[in-house]
Amino acid sequence: MAPASTRLSKQARREQLLDTAVAIVRGQGTDGLTLVTLAEAAGVSRPIVYDHFGTRSGLLLALYRRLDERHQDATALALRGSAGTASEIARTISAAYFVCATDMPELTAVSAALKGSPEREATQRESLDGYTALMAEALAPYSALAPRALRLRCAGLLGAAETIATELNRGRATTEESVTALTDLIMGTLDTPGKGR
Repeated sequence: MAPASTRLSKQARREQLLDTAVAIVRGQGTDGLTLVTLAEAAGVSRPIVYDHFGTRSGLLLALYRRLDERHQDATALALRGSAGTASEIARTISAAYFVCATDMPELTAVSAALKGSPEREATQRESLDGYTALMAEALAPYSALAPRALRLRCAGLLGAAETIATELNRGRATTEESVTALTDLIMGTLDTPGKGR
């Protein structure tokens, strides 16, 4: 954390504030995150925090976007380093998803805190579209499904992944069980017996 006297660029300050916000949510939950608690924890004046986020909802939305972007980036990076059969790609997607789910439980908490917000719904749709496209692109070489059908199945898989992640974070499943379950669901949805397995 940079001391308040350190002059940071606007973008660097925003990153510092979001890092601090993650730490607050991790330690106190979303109820502990306000613009005032963020300013105090980051060692900056309240106007600086208000200038960056405007409202608590604006702060939560910015935090949600950042965590979600990191989640998608981690999956894309894992996929770039993966090649091979459909089951290997499916397992890579699954493993990356659950690493993020356990490393960033704040994403679920922030999403819940934003429930009912029209901005959150728009952001979640955008996020779902991005993650669905990422999955569909990775799985397309292994599926005979039309692109629209594959995209729809990937959207459904993400719903299943979110539910499995909830079970994982509640301690009702292990990471390995979660990865195996999602991998099996992905393989079952490709609808291509024997192709590239």
